[in-house]
Amino acid sequence: MKKHSHSVRPQLPELTDCLRRKSRRITGQRQAILHALRNHPHPMSSKEVQGRVGRGGCDLATIYRSLHMLESIGMVKRFDLGDGVARYELVGTDDDGHHHHLICRRCAEVVEIDDCFPQALEEQIARHNGYTGVTHRLEFFGVCPRCRWNRLT
Repeated sequence: MKKHSHSVRPQLPELTDCLRRKSRRITGQRQAILHALRNHPHPMSSKEVQGRVGRGGCDLATIYRSLHMLESIGMVKRFDLGDGVARYELVGTDDDGHHHHLICRRCAEVVEIDDCFPQALEEQIARHNGYTGVTHRLEFFGVCPRCRWNRLT
């Protein structure tokens, strides 16, 4: 499997233009949250976002509300990496945000995966069970080479 290559991450002015088009206010706090997400390569928890924004810049409740709003308008995607903590990632330009992750069970390193199930498999599963509109989320867990090496030494 290969690492996922995101489409181009939008610049902050493009992100604020998207908020305007969705009739959302552009606040300094929202800009700070978008900036934090834009400059991090993997999904972040709300507490991680707060750490990047700085406690004085944004309280946790505002971050929760903003992330939920950004998810509802399709600017971020929420992931659960197996520990019950919601993490959020900015959706890139011309990207639907659909990808999978490989997570180390020891150090929590995250690798993004390009490979995905063919749409034909989703359609077959849907037909076989009488469903429509089937989609999926899939995360893989294992031990990364660094942790495996550290255990051997």
